[in-house]
Amino acid sequence: MTSQETTTGPGTAGQAVRRAVIVTGGSRALGRATTGRLAAEGCDLALCGRDPESVETAAAELREQHGSTVHAECLDVLDEAALDGFVRRSAEALGRLDGLVACAGGARGGDLLTATPEDWADTYRLNVGHSALALRAAVPYLSRTRGSAVLVASVSGWKPAPPAQYAAAKAAQIHLAASLARELGPRGIRVNCVSPGSMLIPGKGWDRLRQQDPEAYRAFEGEFPMGRLVAPEDVAAVIAFLVSDQARAVNGANVPVDAGQNAPSAYGY
Repeated sequence: MTSQETTTGPGTAGQAVRRAVIVTGGSRALGRATTGRLAAEGCDLALCGRDPESVETAAAELREQHGSTVHAECLDVLDEAALDGFVRRSAEALGRLDGLVACAGGARGGDLLTATPEDWADTYRLNVGHSALALRAAVPYLSRTRGSAVLVASVSGWKPAPPAQYAAAKAAQIHLAASLARELGPRGIRVNCVSPGSMLIPGKGWDRLRQQDPEAYRAFEGEFPMGRLVAPEDVAAVIAFLVSDQARAVNGANVPVDAGQNAPSAYGY
């Protein structure tokens, strides 16, 4: 079964229904590529983000371009009550839940000597804490459909690169997926992790480097055997596969989508 196909769930009496997936951070960058891929494969969606305009724009485009039912909310995933409520409202609005993609993430603070304890705590909460809380809220719904979750980590979680608080949080996220796969497996829920390599996203860090320091950017391309950075669409395709029933035997895995990248930093290990 692919994401393009319909599935059946409890109480449907064999009636075909559309799969429903939540994507946190689903209005921009990799999150937006992921919601677009899932919508193109026939999924209904719920997404959240911090910027009202991007959330509204993404939802409108998904409805118009793919005919998807979309539940969208503006929130910060560090707000635990708001995140918990978003997951529950999304499942109710969509009528079911087949997948959760914890895509929101990032880093707070600089290097070890300048980052504050609050920066470390917020980076952990933003990546690991939000993933765990969203999945906890989703468990009652995913267990009904034998659904799955995908946590978006990073190549930095297992190939050392600064800042250390981000690398440590991403490493924890990878282990979180493996641990929860064992814990939630008896409930019929799969949990996997995707570790994207450095992605070329318009307006973001590597795109700015390409424009501001072309020589450094060309040197960084040498960290990739095929000479190019990862596209968000490449990662979104793997996420869509892991959410689908085609990946029903994939559980507790960390799937690198890094094009064979060596150092995850333009300045080496």
